[in-house]
Amino acid sequence: MNNCNYKRSPKSWGLFPVLFIVAALLLLGVVLGTVAHAPLGFSLAAAAVIAVWLGVFALRERNRRRHTQAH
Repeated sequence: MNNCNYKRSPKSWGLFPVLFIVAALLLLGVVLGTVAHAPLGFSLAAAAVIAVWLGVFALRERNRRRHTQAH
């Protein structure tokens, strides 16, 4: 028996994936446009703040997962 999924119809999500991609690209364009017009010092400071924020979040998640797996 052939188990090929060729004739299987995809779920009908409608236009949601396309609209999501368009919105994401629009947001990316706005953010990159803002950074392009901001002074370099401000852009670097904002990047440092975001990097610290993501680092703290990663450490908190790492510690949270260690404690929940041990129990």
